[in-house]
Amino acid sequence: MKKIYFLLFALISGLSFAQVTFNPGIRVGANISHLSDGPAQDYWYYNDSQGYHYINNVYDIKSKVDFYVGFQANIRFAKFYALQPEVYYTRQGGKLESKTPGIDSKTVSLSYVGAAVVNKFYIDKFNLHFGPTLEILTDHKEIDHPTDADLGLLFGAGYDITKNIGVEARVKKGFVHIFNDHTNVTFQAGVYYTFNLKK
Repeated sequence: MKKIYFLLFALISGLSFAQVTFNPGIRVGANISHLSDGPAQDYWYYNDSQGYHYINNVYDIKSKVDFYVGFQANIRFAKFYALQPEVYYTRQGGKLESKTPGIDSKTVSLSYVGAAVVNKFYIDKFNLHFGPTLEILTDHKEIDHPTDADLGLLFGAGYDITKNIGVEARVKKGFVHIFNDHTNVTFQAGVYYTFNLKK
C-alpha cells in the first residue's frame, strides 16, 4: 500500500512540476502617491533682534505623479496561479500645500529600491494579485529624517493583452511611519512585458 501511495505522489508531483514555467519580464508605469493621515505640520524657531520666535505651519497633503520601473520573474505553477518575485525602483511622496500665508508649498520626494513577492490568480486573460513589499529609501527631498525602510502590502489586477504584453493597476499601502504619523499610499498604473510567456 505504501508503494502505491508513493507512486501516486510521484506521478502527481511529476505532472504538477511538468507544467511549471519561468518567464522573466519588465514593468514600467506611473505612480500617483500621497502621504496618509493629513494634514501635515512642521515647525521651527528662529532668533532676531526681537528674540526667539516659534513658527508652526500646516500643510494640506495632495497627490503627486511620478514613476516606477522594475523586473519580474513569473513562476507559473498552474493555469490559475503564479508566484511572481519583483525588484523595482519607485519614486513616491506627495505635495504639501501650505495653509499659512507667506510660507511656500513644497513637494516631498521619496525614492526607493524595493522588492515584492506577488501571488497572481488568473481567470482567462485577467489576473488578481497581492503580496508583501519591502522598500529601502535611497533618496529624499523636502523632508527631514524620513524612516530608512518601508513595509507594505499591494493589491491589484492585470490583463494580458497579448501573450507577452499586459496592463496592470495596483494600490500599495505602507505600514511604517515615514515621518510623524504619515505612511506611504501609492496607486500604480502601468504595463508589463513578459519574455517567452507560455500558457
